[in-house]
Amino acid sequence: MTLSWNEIKAILTENVKLDKSRLPMDEIGECYVFLKKFAADKVIYGINTGFGPMAQWRVDDQYLSDLQYNIIRSHSTGAGEPLDDMCVKAAMLARLGTLLQCKSGVHPDTVALLIDFINRGIYPFIPQHGSVGASGDLVQLAHIALAMIGEGQVHYNGVWRDAGTVLAEVGLEPMKIYIREGLSMTNGTSVMTGVGLVNQIAAEQLLCWATIAAVWMNEIAASFDDLMAPALNDCRHHRGQQVIAAKMRRIAEGSRCLQKREHELYDNGHSDDKVFEHKVQAYYSLRCAPQILGPVYDTLANARQVLVDEVNSASDNPIVDPVSGNVYHGGNFHGDYVSLEQDKVKIAMTRVAMTAERQLNYLFHDRINGILPPFLNLGTLGLNYGMQACQFTATSTTAECQTLSMPNYVHSIPNNNDNQDIVSMGTNSALLCKRVIDNVYQVMAIQFMALAQAVDCLGIVDKLSPVTQAIYNDIRHISPTIVADRPYYKEIAAVEAYLRQSQVSI
Repeated sequence: MTLSWNEIKAILTENVKLDKSRLPMDEIGECYVFLKKFAADKVIYGINTGFGPMAQWRVDDQYLSDLQYNIIRSHSTGAGEPLDDMCVKAAMLARLGTLLQCKSGVHPDTVALLIDFINRGIYPFIPQHGSVGASGDLVQLAHIALAMIGEGQVHYNGVWRDAGTVLAEVGLEPMKIYIREGLSMTNGTSVMTGVGLVNQIAAEQLLCWATIAAVWMNEIAASFDDLMAPALNDCRHHRGQQVIAAKMRRIAEGSRCLQKREHELYDNGHSDDKVFEHKVQAYYSLRCAPQILGPVYDTLANARQVLVDEVNSASDNPIVDPVSGNVYHGGNFHGDYVSLEQDKVKIAMTRVAMTAERQLNYLFHDRINGILPPFLNLGTLGLNYGMQACQFTATSTTAECQTLSMPNYVHSIPNNNDNQDIVSMGTNSALLCKRVIDNVYQVMAIQFMALAQAVDCLGIVDKLSPVTQAIYNDIRHISPTIVADRPYYKEIAAVEAYLRQSQVSI
């Protein structure tokens, strides 16, 4: 059983419900029956042994159910602010993806209850801090399991409530322990994967906006359009660069702002000119958009594949395999795949913020652009300030992104009596990536306000491409043309919300 990216995205962003009748519930039951028989007279980790370094101790049969409850309760030790509902939903979906591989040995009732949590919008309290990302997200997954046994807290209909009360109210029975439900619900990469899925959706959206902004910037600068030409970009054999250039060409269709080099410089007899008023080549942050955003595209494409693969993987331990008739002990819970990709996405998104900040500097710096008033100031210079102070926010937020871009994947700290002697820190990587993505939205909100203001300064709205003109109109409904000074913080937040909520496809 596999979930496609489109299915995952629809469940998370469009509230599409999971259909139990289409899921392999019979195969899950068969795996459970196999494990029940297989474990009757064998020593199997986490079924009749302790956990982690405690695995060397056998647990008496009379305490096997207590063993499963104990790992849930003892590992519910998270700290910090709770994850938002979408991240929790994505984490539960990622956990479901593991259980749907029919390699965990859990009872079908457990899977059915998890589906009910997802479909009904019952979101367990999961603190941000607690996972080292090996043995998976033990602490944060324990908080999901705690709610499923009716002992934690859940966010339901926008209110934090006791999990047991909500379960009783909606007619759901708490999760029962059959064999290894406690370990199976707490062991794996599901929280880091869930946060990564949310990051992926947002990062792909940001890349679309950055590509639109790149075209819009070049329209304002009246750049030569060969920066996005197929002959230029196709001879460099990187798919991302070629895709971004092609997207830029589509966005630019119909624009009367961009210039043709062959008309302006090749055919009009400028060969004897000593100085050219218009730049022969634009600044790198404008001209090199395909080369800068291309690697971001490639990074996100790989990250998406890793996340989809992880959702559709058994990240449990041990792995129960009825086909071979065996139970395998290993480390599929180790989060290196996700952690490394989240660091890469974080770095790529920081690059998007840096590019936006440099493009903003071009718009605000009259001695660089040569065509716009300082800070896009349409008021009285000296008396009014235009968007001057907005740059402070964009620059400081970009600087924070740069600091946060230090790779977290390499920061392993041994723990758990050195049983976990090398760990992935995958959830930390995903959460830091999320922080960077949130920052980039703020920087780009300021950038899009500045782009609209620059259009007004030049009076070129009718010359924009249909794509950028439509976005200009949207921005101006949120943030009117700036002449007299006013507070901008609410407008920045409103434009950020627009960028987050508008679905752009190019």
